[in-house]
Amino acid sequence: MIDKKALQDFIDTRLEGTDYFPVDLTVSKDNEIKVEIDSMSGVDIDFCIGLTRAIEEAFPRDDEDYELEVGSAGLTTPFKVLAQYEKNLGNKVEVLTRDGRKLHGVLSAAGPETFTVDTVVKVRPEGAKRPVEQVEPQTFAYADVKSVRYELEF
Repeated sequence: MIDKKALQDFIDTRLEGTDYFPVDLTVSKDNEIKVEIDSMSGVDIDFCIGLTRAIEEAFPRDDEDYELEVGSAGLTTPFKVLAQYEKNLGNKVEVLTRDGRKLHGVLSAAGPETFTVDTVVKVRPEGAKRPVEQVEPQTFAYADVKSVRYELEF
């Protein structure tokens, strides 16, 4: 079986000095390897091909056979690393909390422990006849949410 730690270290080294960052690495018991990367400016297919070839050269299939897939994390997949949150600052996101709430808003802050989403809520000011919309920031610990993903608008 491919050494996952050695593979992760190799990928991290290859991505150093680029605006690409690792998102996920899975190695199944059948040696099916899936590498997900992302970038602040989008993922280029030629970069994925180059990384695939570099991995195949560093981990020869003659030593151990494996199946390899290198690709983008995907636009609608849940965020997995802090860099994805940072990349999407200012974008609309969908948050699914552990208690089952689904929120929509704009990702306004992301740090090592928490992130903040600005949501629009309706409030009725005292003495007003109609509610007004107001932006309300909501801060979450990463452990308190099931998923956060970019929200596509059509």
